[in-house]
Amino acid sequence: MPVLQVQGLTTHYRTMRGWVKAAENVSFDVAEGEALGIAGESGCGKSTVALSLLKILPQGGVIRKGKILFEGRDLVPLSEEEMRKIRWKGISIVFQGAMNALNPVIKVGEQIAEAIKTHEKDVSGSDVKDRVAKLLETVGIEPSRADNYPHEYSGGMRQRALIAMALAVNPTLLIGDEPGTALDVIVAAQTLKLLKELKDKLGLSMILISHDLSIIAETCEKVAIMYAGKIVEYGDAVSVFKNPLHPYTQGLIKAFPSIKGPKVRLTSIPGQPPDLLNPPSACRFHPRCPYIMDVCKIEEPLLLEHGEKLHRAACHLY
Repeated sequence: MPVLQVQGLTTHYRTMRGWVKAAENVSFDVAEGEALGIAGESGCGKSTVALSLLKILPQGGVIRKGKILFEGRDLVPLSEEEMRKIRWKGISIVFQGAMNALNPVIKVGEQIAEAIKTHEKDVSGSDVKDRVAKLLETVGIEPSRADNYPHEYSGGMRQRALIAMALAVNPTLLIGDEPGTALDVIVAAQTLKLLKELKDKLGLSMILISHDLSIIAETCEKVAIMYAGKIVEYGDAVSVFKNPLHPYTQGLIKAFPSIKGPKVRLTSIPGQPPDLLNPPSACRFHPRCPYIMDVCKIEEPLLLEHGEKLHRAACHLY
């Protein structure tokens, strides 16, 4: 049985001008020890899905439909009190932008220790200290640096400290929201290598959110491609990258340079992402699609299997 099953998740934001349809009818599952990558351009609803799973949506955010089954239990109807027991212990998250996620006036070690003390009340002070030292060591930070404040850490160290904090109470599922953002290429590569090693060592299930396809190709077994709040392609990472079905996925992959292939001019996807207050009718990608047909404007394509097992795409071409 999968650790997490998301079924028809629909999350909207209430604004003065109406509902922003940030995520609609999103379904996927994550098995034990498996990593799922969610990719797509900025504003496609990736982070909204992550925040919905933990029910920590910003003001105005509402889960309007769907189920989030974590270890067989639906999280959507749970109270805030019950959700607190699941956050960190069951599902933990590494937030986007490590620069702002740590409290600037509390030492890093104390911030990690707070997570342990909150969720495991009977752990002694010396045990907590040992665990903090071990966690920092796991993510490649000298344990003595637990007494430093966040401003004394570099960007890459802060990102790793956040990963240590997310792992503090041995969660079942770890969500990484753009873990490579604001880091240089070398530090981003180290962070990803670390996540990969932790996943294999601890048997973690993982959801990795990124707009960088190379990160997902390297780390994840499964991929969900999102566009304008909907999953347009979903399947095994190898088959999605080798044989992209949806025109949007094809566009994303073409916009990425190949190291080994011949030098070709990179093509970008024309147009702009749609306004999610009133998105395009039927297929949301139709205003930017090179293969547009009349049916694309009238009938919404369903996410169905095409050819290979477990490789689904929502497109009228097939």
